Amino acid sequence: MATILIKHIRTLVQASQTPLGVVAGARMGGLPVVEDAFLLIEDEQISAFGSMNEAPNEADSVIDATGRMVFPCWCDSHTHLVFAGSREGEFVDRIRGLTYEEIARRGGGILNSARRLNDTPEEVLLEQALQRLREVQRYGTGAIEIKSGYGLSVEGELKMLRVIRELKKHSKMAIKATFLGAHALPPAYRENREGYLQLIESEMLPAIEAEGLADYIDVFCEKNFFSPQETERLILAGLKHGLKAKIHTNQFNCMGGIETSVRHGAISVDHLEVLNEAEIECLLSGNTIPTLLPGAPFFLNDHYPPARRMIEAGLPVALATDYNPGSSPSGKMAFAITLACVKMRMTPEEAINAATINGAAAMELQHSHGSIEQGKAANFFLTKPIPSLAYLPYAFGSDLIDQVFIGGALVA
Repeated sequence: MATILIKHIRTLVQASQTPLGVVAGARMGGLPVVEDAFLLIEDEQISAFGSMNEAPNEADSVIDATGRMVFPCWCDSHTHLVFAGSREGEFVDRIRGLTYEEIARRGGGILNSARRLNDTPEEVLLEQALQRLREVQRYGTGAIEIKSGYGLSVEGELKMLRVIRELKKHSKMAIKATFLGAHALPPAYRENREGYLQLIESEMLPAIEAEGLADYIDVFCEKNFFSPQETERLILAGLKHGLKAKIHTNQFNCMGGIETSVRHGAISVDHLEVLNEAEIECLLSGNTIPTLLPGAPFFLNDHYPPARRMIEAGLPVALATDYNPGSSPSGKMAFAITLACVKMRMTPEEAINAATINGAAAMELQHSHGSIEQGKAANFFLTKPIPSLAYLPYAFGSDLIDQVFIGGALVA
C-alpha cells in the first residue's frame, strides 16, 4: 500500500475519532481539531491521524505542513455545473432594473440556458463541464452534486445526465446526479402543463432509470414554476423510479414546498431565502437538511436565508454554491462561506460545518466524506500558512489553498 504522511500540521480541522454525522443547532458552533498534528493516508483512505508525538516514523511520501492547516474537502451539494454558455447579458439587465422573474418572462433565465444547451453537442458540454469541475477541485471541493434541468426535453435532459455520468469517469471526486426536468415549463408546453408533467413521468423517468443516470429528483417549487401539488406528484413519481428528492423551494415565496418535501422524506430543501416559523417547526419534525445558497441572493441582490434563526432553533444547515450561469456563476465554496459569515451571521465554525459534514449529508455521503475520520475518503486540502480558522472567510480575496488531494492523489 502506498502511504502519505503529512506531519507538523498546524491545525487538523474537522478531525474526529468518532463518526460525526449531521451537526445541528448549537453543535454547529464547534469544530473538532488537532493541533500540531499528523495525517496518514493509505491508498485512497484516511488511515490514522493525531498528535505529532504519536506520528509514525516512515511513509512512502512525507509532506511537512509546518504553519499550514489541513481541512477535509468541501462538499458542494447543489450545483448546475453542466451548462452551455454564460448569461452576462441578464446580469446587465438586472443592473438596469429588471427582476429575475421579469427576465424569465421575457424568455431569459432557465429558458435561455435550455435553448443553448439543446443546440450544443454532448462532447462540447462535457469539455466545458470538465473544465469547471477541475476549477472547483482547485478551490478545494471534493464531493459535488450536479443537476440537469437545462434540457427541458427528453433528449436534452438525458444528454445532461449522460454528461454527468461521463464526468465521473474523469475524476475521483464523488459526484451525485440530480434530475431536474421540472426546472421550468418549456415553451412548447406553455399551454399544456399536464402534458409536460406526463412527459416527465412517462418518458424521462423511465429512461433515466433504465440507464441509471440519476440519484435524485428535484423540482423548482416556486410561483410561476411548479406548485406544491405538482412537486408532490413528481416526488412520488421519482420514488417509483428509485430517485429520492432534493427540492428547490422558498427562493422567493413560502408556498408549501417545505411541508411537501419533509412529508415525503426529501434529503434536502435548498434556497430558503424566505422562511417562516411554521416551516422551521416542520423542518425540525423531519430529517430533511436545509441547504442555503448565499451566492444566489448575493448575485441577484436579494435577501439572504435566516441562518441564525434556523441554527438557534436547533436545525442543521448545509452550504452550497448553486454554481449556475444565471444566478450564481461561481463554484468557489470559500466565498460561500464568507457570505454565510458576513450576510447570514454564521460563525466560521458553523459555516465550515455547513460546507463539509452537513454538505456531505445533503448528498448522503456523510459516512465517507466531509470530515477527517479513519476509513473515510482521503479528500483534503492544505492551506498556505494562515493564523487561524477565521482567517479563511476573513481574507476572502486571497487564494489560501495550497494543495488539494482527492482519493489520496494530489490533484491541484
